[in-house]
Amino acid sequence: MKVIATNKRAYFDYEILETYEAGLELFGFEVKSIKTGHANLGGSFIVIQAKTAGSPEAWLLNAHIPPYQPKNTPASFDPYRTRRLLLHKSEIRELIGKSAQKGLTLVPLRVYNKGARIKIEFGLSRHKKKEDKRETIKERETKREIDRYK
Repeated sequence: MKVIATNKRAYFDYEILETYEAGLELFGFEVKSIKTGHANLGGSFIVIQAKTAGSPEAWLLNAHIPPYQPKNTPASFDPYRTRRLLLHKSEIRELIGKSAQKGLTLVPLRVYNKGARIKIEFGLSRHKKKEDKRETIKERETKREIDRYK
């Protein structure tokens, strides 16, 4: 399992309560681009929406996946396009119930390949308060000092 992209900001800004794994619905040239390491999850998020009359689906919004070969991609390709997450209906129903609670959001954490498939790990998270962020910074600095003296 090779991690391709991580959302470091998510670990700093959010308290991750639970993690989930899902597949991504991608074009072929997007898969090649991701496997070469060109993916950015910064500022992206996950939404669960019901299409017109069908069952609800999970969508990844605002993730940047550039084309593998820019000259050979379709002219209408948008690197920030909305991509569908491949989840079972029971998982989606569970996520709807949990994310309906006040203050909980779904945030992508990392993209990796598992065998020949591209997977995304996302978390059910709560936004950290300013005080919590200060604690994280203090812990990181003390860990650096300890490692420096070893």
